[in-house]
Amino acid sequence: MNSFTQTVDLLHRAMDVSTLRYQVTADNLSKAGVPNYKRKTVSFESSLKHAFEQEAKAKEEEQAYREGKTRFTPSEAVDYRTVQPRLGTDYLTTVKANGNNVDAEQEAMELLKIQMNYQLLAQMQSHEFSQIRTAMRK
Repeated sequence: MNSFTQTVDLLHRAMDVSTLRYQVTADNLSKAGVPNYKRKTVSFESSLKHAFEQEAKAKEEEQAYREGKTRFTPSEAVDYRTVQPRLGTDYLTTVKANGNNVDAEQEAMELLKIQMNYQLLAQMQSHEFSQIRTAMRK
């Protein structure tokens, strides 16, 4: 896979995760007054980082195997495209006496952060395509 394709794919996936985060955070905010509701979170980046680390490790092992430095067969690489966002629930904190742990102010700030992140990702994707357009003109 070439660099452009991988970059655009990663940007697209990041935008999808941002959309999911926005929906989950908005849901948390809407349930800020519900007794015993526990806020939800979305994790993705750590799993993606792990997949890239596994891919790099597998490439190193494959290179060592080809050069005869080891007789062990290389381990399987984790394809980053198989990594999915995970939805989690925060059971450890309690903000209010009714058992609800949603801090409306924190969730509202998180929504703004997600919106800004999404706009940045969209600009980055636009830049990638503008580079291709520029290269095609020349």
